[in-house]
Amino acid sequence: MQQTFETWITPFMIGGLILFMCFIIWDLAKKSQAGRFGTIMLFVVLGAGMLGYVLKVVITWMLENGNGV
Repeated sequence: MQQTFETWITPFMIGGLILFMCFIIWDLAKKSQAGRFGTIMLFVVLGAGMLGYVLKVVITWMLENGNGV
């Protein structure tokens, strides 16, 4: 039962955390008056870590399910 719960809730919690981090980046850009270019750069630079994590999860899933190279 606990294993099933963890399997289902983990992606939702990580997704919520990523959305919350996006809100934090947006709020940081807004409060620092970064402008359009500054906001884009904040999302690119700070969002790269989140993108790396998501790519790691996707690549791992593909390799485990035989969809990889």
